[in-house]
Amino acid sequence: MALWRLYGARGWGSTLAEGVLAWAGVPFEFEDVEGFDTPGPERDLLLAVNPLARVPTLVAPGGAVLTESAAIVLHLAELHPEAKLAPSVADSKRPAFLNRLIWFVSAVYPTFTYRDYPERWAPGAAEQLTERVDAFRLSLWHQFEEELGNGPWILGDEPSALDLYVTVMSRWRPRRAWFAEHCPKLHAIALKGEALPQLAPVMRRNFPE
Repeated sequence: MALWRLYGARGWGSTLAEGVLAWAGVPFEFEDVEGFDTPGPERDLLLAVNPLARVPTLVAPGGAVLTESAAIVLHLAELHPEAKLAPSVADSKRPAFLNRLIWFVSAVYPTFTYRDYPERWAPGAAEQLTERVDAFRLSLWHQFEEELGNGPWILGDEPSALDLYVTVMSRWRPRRAWFAEHCPKLHAIALKGEALPQLAPVMRRNFPE
């Protein structure tokens, strides 16, 4: 039987999709394209399924391609409601879930796209772009911290895919030590997220100590 195929690289954005697949209990094959960011066979392999050559890229058994982590979350949440990746449509927490999910991918995630490659977007002003994007990202996390309730999870008593995003993204700049000092609620969620049975193996593989 054909399996889902995830194109990714250890520690990159594909960790989000890998976490969702593991959470939903979906068997999949991992296509390691670690060198996708430079010309070569890994990039060519990724380009064959995603013209933007970005990870994650997820190919369903029937051939459908999903290239955005939010789309992957929502699709697998619909296919596997028992996993409780997302509140149901009838749940009063659904609007908050959707709003925060899109916030992750539209506000926070692009800061890595631009900050990690400043020379691509601002030739001659890379340092200035880096400083401004870093500061903007910190302001986003501070804002989120202030808006959080008393947990233990983002939506309250039950974990969701939103907690996966915090667990993974807090491993990226400015990294966990900063969160521990400046955003203790988010830091606590990340630590609990890494301890979830469905996420612990994924986190160990992508972020080995």
